[in-house]
Amino acid sequence: MPLTKHEINRKLLHLLALLMPVGIFYLPKLPWAFDLLPATILSLMLIGSMLLERLRFKYPAIQKIYFRLFSSMLREEEKKKTTGSTYIIGGAFACSLLFYNAPHISFMSLSMFILGDALAAIVGQSIGRIKIGKKTLEGSLACFSLCLIMFFFFFPYVPLLLDAWGGRIPLPLIFIASLSVTLFELVPLKITKNISINDNLSVPVITGLVMQFTYHLKFLLS
Repeated sequence: MPLTKHEINRKLLHLLALLMPVGIFYLPKLPWAFDLLPATILSLMLIGSMLLERLRFKYPAIQKIYFRLFSSMLREEEKKKTTGSTYIIGGAFACSLLFYNAPHISFMSLSMFILGDALAAIVGQSIGRIKIGKKTLEGSLACFSLCLIMFFFFFPYVPLLLDAWGGRIPLPLIFIASLSVTLFELVPLKITKNISINDNLSVPVITGLVMQFTYHLKFLLS
């Protein structure tokens, strides 16, 4: 499928989702904040998004207005299905709860997925030739490469991000987490033959759990 202006607009909108990992990591550090403040805010955002989805499914007039406002960023199938934005809010909310004591993990897993997913789509639809299901090998390689770049040249320079890990990321964790984002972005996580978990929800959570397990395993084996 060729890369379209519609898909580019969609991925640019997804970049706004980067505000969520930033908020998850930095909001609790404010003097007046508490650890679960990001989860509280994200829960309200998720409830609001789910309510809007339900209203537009139920009332054609709301659906018409919704698509008039956001048609340049929505896919045709999202007329009858929950949008990716609701799922990514759900993924951020889950991360903010699961890793509330390790917000740096939420920051890394969410930002890698948001940027990696966008790059995989752009590369796959523009130059992708080798198909893997609905996606491409070229897109997946771009996603994997971006994750590595973020680990080596971005995360170490984000203020306070790696303080909990002594300023360093174990090398095995870098490759395992990058591979986790890439594989689960590429291959849908299926519950049954016909039911799969949206990658906007599953990938950040799974990658966060993989990072947490890998980091603790390092100390158990040392």
